[in-house]
Amino acid sequence: MAEIIRVNQDQKNEQKEDYALQRVPKHWRMSWPNITNVAVGVATAMVFMQMGSLMAIQFGSVNAFLAEIYATLVAGFLGITIAYFAAKNGLNVNLMSRGTGFGFIGSSLTSFIYAINFIMYCAIEGSIMALAVHEYIKAVPLWALMVFFGLAVVPLNWYGVKQLDKFQKYSLPVYLALLGVGIYLTATREFVNADGWLTFLPQGQEVGGIGLVTCIGIINGLVGIIALLISDYARFIKPEQFKIGVFAVGFIPPLICFFLSGLLGIWFGVRYMIDNPGIYFVTAMGAWGALFAILTQLRINVTNLYSGSISLANFFARVFHFTPGRVFWVTTTAVIAILCMMAGVLDYIGPMLTFQGVFLFAWASILVTDVIVIKKWLKLGQLHIEHRRGFLPEWNPVGVVSIIIASIAGTVLASGAFGPMLSGLAALIAGLLASAISILIAVATKGRTYLTSRPVQELESLGHSNMYNENVHTCGTCDGEFISEDMLYCPFSQRDICSQCCAAESTCHAVCKRKASNIVATT
Repeated sequence: MAEIIRVNQDQKNEQKEDYALQRVPKHWRMSWPNITNVAVGVATAMVFMQMGSLMAIQFGSVNAFLAEIYATLVAGFLGITIAYFAAKNGLNVNLMSRGTGFGFIGSSLTSFIYAINFIMYCAIEGSIMALAVHEYIKAVPLWALMVFFGLAVVPLNWYGVKQLDKFQKYSLPVYLALLGVGIYLTATREFVNADGWLTFLPQGQEVGGIGLVTCIGIINGLVGIIALLISDYARFIKPEQFKIGVFAVGFIPPLICFFLSGLLGIWFGVRYMIDNPGIYFVTAMGAWGALFAILTQLRINVTNLYSGSISLANFFARVFHFTPGRVFWVTTTAVIAILCMMAGVLDYIGPMLTFQGVFLFAWASILVTDVIVIKKWLKLGQLHIEHRRGFLPEWNPVGVVSIIIASIAGTVLASGAFGPMLSGLAALIAGLLASAISILIAVATKGRTYLTSRPVQELESLGHSNMYNENVHTCGTCDGEFISEDMLYCPFSQRDICSQCCAAESTCHAVCKRKASNIVATT
């Protein structure tokens, strides 16, 4: 009985932590339809319809539609590539960044900004829900609604991606039914631009030119985040479903986010001549429209909270060696998001999306360039994606220098200082610049910045089979069982430890990465 209780407790701990700081072992992998179901929850966010409506009303339907096609193809390519390596290695994008040009501490830069991004999105989506309800129920204070919606998504994140799968699965039919009702009621109403919705062109605009470039600039703010976010879920794909899983998880979400939701946004926006879906769905459906808006925001906010908690866990593990567990960071992310709501985060959405588009596009470009060009074609540095602190340099200029230069250049361009054309292409230019700089640095240093002076050392233990017939080792620090790829020998403590305990160790001063003569050897 005691053994059964222990096994059940271990499984609950697995669900709570969800391998935020480690490789996902084979027994924790899931079928691709389940993973795709969770990832598609992102695609139901109203922001994607809103972008379609906004671009169509301001710059014309054709320009908006072409920008959505561009975003689908670019995000699809980046998404499939990142999903491929996430599924192959069982790592999220934060862990992959350690071994793809940034180093152990260097990757904390990307994790921190990535975490801020999701905290801001949590706050934005929560504010939208709170404001929508406040319009109907004035008696309830706005701050109380913000607290309620900020905390409502915490229980839905308690047990990781498997719990998210259940929520997205059971809420999807309701979402589709309400969306169908909204489309039907809108289609049966008379609108001035109903017949020419796909050819609508506002006065003073033209197809192509600066209008199209501006639309691309607007949509680029979302391309990078979708491509990167996919890794948080693709790492759970079962090895036997690798090919179909990588394609489904890597391409279906961008297809729905940009092509389908964007097209719907154009269709609705041109009819109502309103770019806010929350308004035109309420106009079409009344209270049911408000319910639909709340449901869409909940479906996206659970994923925002999930990815935000993983990023914070990675950042604090690397910089402060603080590893209280993913559930702690779920709660922390929600609390910070509530504070941001009360501070009026919606007032700063423009500058935030501008910098986010530039930074995340550059980050995604560096990751893809590293795994394809630097590792595969040029064969420089470590040819595999390493995430364990003991085998990584603290800083790697290949990624760190590239993303800093590209982000600064892209932000300056996005500000409009060099004209509207370059402003619209700022994120794309930043991505290409980051890719080029990373290749130049890797070639100039001959890949040496990826390596450490740590000698090759085998694990002391031979390992043993767990209940899933996986060969696992016991960590000498936390007594947990982990697969070989998540273990390493620690010369400081002179025992085998897991990668998470290695990341949390603050007194060793990374002695294992110094010259072999300075390392305490085993006897």
